[in-house]
Parts: sequence; C-alpha cells; structure tokens
Amino acid sequence: MKDVQNEPDARNIAIDKVGIRNIKYPISVLDKAHKIQHTVADINLYVQLPEHFRGTHMSRFVEVLNQHQREINVENIDEILESIRRALNSEAAYLELSFPYFIEKSAPVSKATSLMEYTCSMIACQQRGGQKDFVLTVRVPITTLCPCSKEISDRGAHNQRSLVTVSVRMNKLVWIEELISLIEECVVCDLYALLKREDEKHVTERAFDHPAFVEDIVRDIALSLRKDARITWFTVESENMESIHNHNAYAYVESKSLPPI
Repeated sequence: MKDVQNEPDARNIAIDKVGIRNIKYPISVLDKAHKIQHTVADINLYVQLPEHFRGTHMSRFVEVLNQHQREINVENIDEILESIRRALNSEAAYLELSFPYFIEKSAPVSKATSLMEYTCSMIACQQRGGQKDFVLTVRVPITTLCPCSKEISDRGAHNQRSLVTVSVRMNKLVWIEELISLIEECVVCDLYALLKREDEKHVTERAFDHPAFVEDIVRDIALSLRKDARITWFTVESENMESIHNHNAYAYVESKSLPPI
C-alpha cells in the first residue's frame, strides 16, 4: 500500500513536535510507602519531523505503548523514548504523562486516615545524540487566608482554596511523596480528604493564625527547594481561587531567576 506519510514535502518547514495526545493508559509509579502504585495516565507522545517528510506514522506511537503494557514507569521512560525515536526515525522523542496519585493522610487532630489525591505529571525528552531531559511536576491543593482581610476586618477574614504547582529537575531520585511533603510543610494549611469536627476547628484556626499572600507561598517553597541538593532546577506557582474577588491571585518563581545561596 502507498505510504502517504513518507511522501516528500516541498514547503521546507520542519515540525518541532508531532504525534498523539490524550490517550489513556495504565501505568505504574514508584511509591515510597508501597514500592509501586498503579494508576491511569493521560499520555502525549511526539517526535520531531524533518522538513522533507509530509507526515509521521501515528499508529507506531500506540504500537510502542502496547509493547510496554502496564510496565510504563519512571525507570523505563528512556527505553520507551528510544523505541519511539527509532520506530519513527526521528532526531528527538517526547513523552508526557499526567496521572492521579494517592497518599494515605491522617487528619491533624483526630488522626482519621483517608486517601488524598494529587495530580502529578512527568515530561521527558530524548535526542539522538543522547541528550535527555526529565521534569517532575506535582500539584498540591491548599487553603490560605488573606492577610489584608484579616487586618481590616472586625469579623474574621476570608479564606480561599489555592493550588500550588511545583516542577523540578533532579540529579538523584526525589520521591513524589517527598515533594508533596515539602510543599505542605511550607504552606498555611494543607487539605485533607477526611476531617472530623475537631480537625475542622484546628485547620480553620491555623489558617487564621498564619495568613499568607501567594507571594509568601512561592517564596517559602522556593527557599526549601533550594536546600535540597538533589534538585537542580525548579519552578513554583501558587494560584488562589479568590472567594470574594472575580479574579484569581497568582505568583510564580523560577530557580534561574534567584540569586545563588
């Protein structure tokens, strides 16, 4: 049959990334407490396409995934990228995974346990010459209390649900649990899937006693990330879903913009 994708293209424009997006697939993730956690990821796969080819072979991405059924994890991402790059004869291959990750968490006072869900992602790249890149991202929901509201109000202050997003490059394994724990230790008050009445009292009062802006949150987390020698680069984002404003408050810090320690 005629291979239309391999037809020559005269427009002389290379494509940086071409491939498939939003394919759901079972994967296994390294779990510090239980060794392995099974979950389902939304996966994006791409390759570079030279200017002289009209298209790429989309089915080959799925073929490579099928060769690694239920065995996709951080330890074999390089192998998967190499298989994709070779199957499509490309200079570079890219893999993006986004998945829910669950950690057993105890309420602060009652110690009632429940599973807390976090959204995590991994982005990896491999080039023909051997250059590699890997970025781990975790998204941690928290609660915050506005310092301005507390300062000016005679009857309490307003809270908001917030989302902290941290991405890191590393020279040695940083567990997902470690990254989440670092974030939650820096913030005003983390979230729980299960709270009893005494827990609600505790977290409400803790938030009131520790008001913080989005600027405070990203700076505190950045300071902690800089102390970990395994982390070679990072970004920190904090976004407040404001409860009394028709906008969100947002702050961002990248390690390259920070002065050396």
